[in-house]
Formats: sequence, structure tokens, C-alpha cells
Amino acid sequence: MSKKRDDKQKNTKLWIYLVSLVVLVILLVGLSIFYLNNKDKEDETTLAYTDLIKEISYGNIEKIEMTVGSTTVKVKQKNVEEEKTSIVPDTESFIGLVQEKVAEGNEIELVQKQKNILTQIPSYIVSFLPTIIMLALFIMIFKMQGLGEKGKVYDDTERKTKVKFDDVAGLDEEKEELVEIVEFLKKPEKFTRMGAKIPKGVLLYGKPGTGKTLIAKAIAGEADVPFISMSGSEFIEMFAGLGASRVRKLFEKARKLAPCIVFIDEIDAIGSRRSSNSGAETENNQTLNQLLVEMDGFSSEETIIVLAATNRPEMLDKALLRPGRFDRQITIPTPDLKGRLEILKIHSADKRISDDVNLESIAEDTAGFTGAELANILNEAAIIATKNKHEDIENNDIEEAVKKVTVGLEKRTRVYSEKDKKLTAYHEAGHAVVSRYLPTQTDVKEVSIIPRGVAGGYTMYKSDEDKYYISKTEMQEKLIALLGGRAAEKLVLDDISTGASNDIEVATKIARDMVTKYGMSDTLGPIDFQGKEPYEMQMFGEDIGDKIGQEVKKLIDTAYCDAISLLQQHRDKLDSIAETLLAKEKINEEDFKKFFN
Repeated sequence: MSKKRDDKQKNTKLWIYLVSLVVLVILLVGLSIFYLNNKDKEDETTLAYTDLIKEISYGNIEKIEMTVGSTTVKVKQKNVEEEKTSIVPDTESFIGLVQEKVAEGNEIELVQKQKNILTQIPSYIVSFLPTIIMLALFIMIFKMQGLGEKGKVYDDTERKTKVKFDDVAGLDEEKEELVEIVEFLKKPEKFTRMGAKIPKGVLLYGKPGTGKTLIAKAIAGEADVPFISMSGSEFIEMFAGLGASRVRKLFEKARKLAPCIVFIDEIDAIGSRRSSNSGAETENNQTLNQLLVEMDGFSSEETIIVLAATNRPEMLDKALLRPGRFDRQITIPTPDLKGRLEILKIHSADKRISDDVNLESIAEDTAGFTGAELANILNEAAIIATKNKHEDIENNDIEEAVKKVTVGLEKRTRVYSEKDKKLTAYHEAGHAVVSRYLPTQTDVKEVSIIPRGVAGGYTMYKSDEDKYYISKTEMQEKLIALLGGRAAEKLVLDDISTGASNDIEVATKIARDMVTKYGMSDTLGPIDFQGKEPYEMQMFGEDIGDKIGQEVKKLIDTAYCDAISLLQQHRDKLDSIAETLLAKEKINEEDFKKFFN
């Protein structure tokens, strides 16, 4: 049986224990409530022993029913329909008393029954209820403690991943660093001979989807040493101290398997900055402290390397990032043009791609996309090609997949009024025309008034280059392009709509970042105001908040005026494109360029 199946069975057993415990508690509580309710009813029909003696002496008792071994008797009074119960301290003396009264002439029927154990079960269960619950909780905690050993082990005898370094594209320098780590583990003496120390930890960080976990899987596929994989969230449970216990057990296992690699995915779940708060924060702090202790406890002979991945490195505790713990920190960036082309080749290898598909062109149009997004685009293209009954995946299928992933699903069946259609046409035409006359903005690839996702229409731009820096001029012109839609609405229809809400949101963020993050304000200068506490802001003056707001507003107002001015100068182009959109609903790149030739 595989390790994966064993882990699944352990998790299934845990859930069975938990569900069984909950059902058991509910049944016991319900049974105890039922028993106590019955007991309350019995209290209403209970006759005190002293009153029972008086009733016997007065001759008012007709029948007495007793159970062997029990001190509870049932009493039937004359002229009373309902039977009552009474507790008899000494049954032998009581029987003698009744027999004396019978001898004196009182007509009392005395019935003695054998003990029935079934009638006593509810009282026994109620008395043992706390013990049963504590025992069940103890068993559950014991089972959960065992989960500390659920780190998945990858080795040569049973490798759960077939990924190799050849399957990781676009990360050549990063792979070289990690190949070196594998060499450390395979032949440590080669490095120790030169006096080099083996790194204790390697932290991989980058945007989601860039390939951090994929590289870890490639190490599992390449290394000839055991590879222990565990997620950061698997350390934390509702019971205090369990996270620290699991860290200890994980590293105990690693020491037994050394040389080996320990991989902790999403380490920010346990490695976030420590605080003095109580509750869950205290548990996280204990888990992190134990991890720090374990990483410090490696001896030079123990060839154990901790590999961790996160997309939020700013949240990690500084003690975790110092040399001696995570000695190397490797940034996993979004792939460049060459990397995107390699990734597309890998993910298209198992798909039926038409000969006319140009992967280089796709790589050029997907600047900024991560490896996971590129894989998703090709997968969506395969689905679209299947739905369209194509023999192979064609260019149109891939373009449609890009639009579906970036903008949303096309909604041709949506019906909207001519007024809304006209407003959308001029809005999108405004974006396109303004962008055409801004030197730093990329070419328009497609303009459409067919709704996609939550958008009533869209203007798609070509992204044919990788940008690592953005100039102030480019950001200012980006603001103009974003506000082109709102400007067109005001210029042509003398009205504005809610359709520009997302444009305004993005434009406001860009303008705010220009002032507070990038220091692009001529008035305030190159100062970083972002993320500052109120007391830190006071050093810049009491009215600094007003000044920042004024600068942001100035950038937005200027961009809006520039957009209005451009559209007034090229009103003929705006009207022509809007009318074409109303007639055809969509304009591609080639047709768009014809308006300006």
C-alpha cells in the first residue's frame, strides 16, 4: 500500500473517531436529559418514608410492590389512582412492619419482584458519563498526536513525483542554486574538503504560480536522498503545544533519514512574526520557537537541508531569515519572454497543437504571466478547441482562452438597451483613442462591447515586452488612458455612468502610489509615506495627510483634463470607432489601425 493511501486512511480514521465521539456525546447527553426529565416526573409522585408509615398505620395503603435488592418501593393508596414511590432505609424492618399490620387485620398486598438490570442502565450511564467523555477525548488527542508523523517521505523506492529539473522552465539561475543543494547532499565531502559549510535552509519566495512548489517537486525527483514534505498549516491544531510537538517529530524523522531534505510549503502559516498576544498567537509562537531551535540544533555531521516556500516573505520572523537558519533566499520571479516560451513548449508537448500556432507570438502577448497562468491558458484552449469540434488547438482557441482567463467569459446572450450599448461603445472607444495618441502606451489589440465577466465591454492591449521599471511619464499616461472612457462619456453624452468604477479605482491606486510610494510628487519630493504609523507621519507636519490628498487629486484631475483634450482633438476618430462598435460589436488590431491610416 502506498504512503499516500496510508495518509488518506489515517485522515479517514481521524474523521471516524471525531464523528463517533460527537455522536456518542449527543446520545449520552440526550439519554441523560431523558433520564433526568423522568426523574423530575418521579419526584412529583414520591411519598416520604415518614408519610408512608403514617398511611400504613391509618390503613390507607392497598398495595406495596418491592424489588429485591432495591430500596425503592411502589405504593398504591386506597381511593388514589396514581401509584407513588418511596425510599425505604431498611427493607427488612419495613417488611416486618407491614407483616405486623397485616396480622392486625389491615388488608395490604405485599408483592416482591426479582431485580431487572435493564431498568438500572440509564442511571449507570449517567453516573459514568463524565468518565466516558474524558476517555473519548483522551483517545482523540492521542490519535491527533500521532499526526505529528504525517510528513510525506519521497525516496527512491517510492517516488510520488516524476518531476525533474528538465520539467522546470524559465528558472535557469534558480535551478543552478538548487542543483548545488542536491550536490551538497549527494557528495558533502567534496565541499567540506574546501572548508565549506552545508547551508541549513533555503527559502523560495515569489508570486503565487511562479513555480516554487514545482521546483521542490523537481528536487524530490532529482535527489537520491529522502525528501520529507509538509505544509505549514499541518503543524497547527486546536490543541496547545501540538504544533511544537509536530515540529520535534518532523526533525526526529529527518535525523533518522539523514542525509535528507525537509520541505515546508507555505511556511508563513507558522513562521509569521511573533507577538505577545494570547490564544492562537501563543500557539503559533511556540511552533515557530520550536522550529528555530530545531534548525539551530543541526550538527555539522547532520546533512539535513530545510527547504521552504512562501509568497509573503515580509510576514516572516526576522529570526527565521538570519544566516545559520535560512542561509539562502531565492526569489522565484515571473518568467521573461524566453522563459514563457519554454514553459509553453513544455505544457504544449502533450496537446494537439495546430501547425499555424506560433508559441513565440503567444509568449510575447503574455508578458507578466506566471507559469501556472500559462499552463491554465493552454488547458482552457484545449477545452475550447474540443467544444468547437476542432481537430487541433488553433490560434483562435488560444486567443479566446487568453481573453477568458484575463477578462472573463463572453456573454453574448445578455440583452441590454440601445442607450447602454451606445454608452459602452463610446466608453471603450475613448480608452482606445486616447491610448493610441499616448507614446508610452502599448498598441490596442482588440476593442469589444460584448460583455465579459463583470465588464460591459473591454479594450485589450498588446503586452509585447517585459518591463522591470515604469517611468513617471508612463504612469501619468496610464492615468490618462484609464480615464479616457469616463472622458468620452462626458464629452459625447454629457453624462457619466458607473461603468468607469474599476478604471477610477485603478487610477486612484496608481496616483496614490506615485505620491506615497515612488516619491514622484514635485511638491512633496522623494519621500516614502506608505505604511507609516500616525506618529511617524507627524514628523512631516500636521497637515501632511491633506497635502498627500491634494497631490493625488492633482494627478487625477490633470489626467482627466488631458483625456478630454485628446478626445476633442480626435473627435472624428472617436465617433467612427464607436459607430463601428455599435455595428460590429468588436474591432481587432488590424481594423483598429485602419482608422488612423
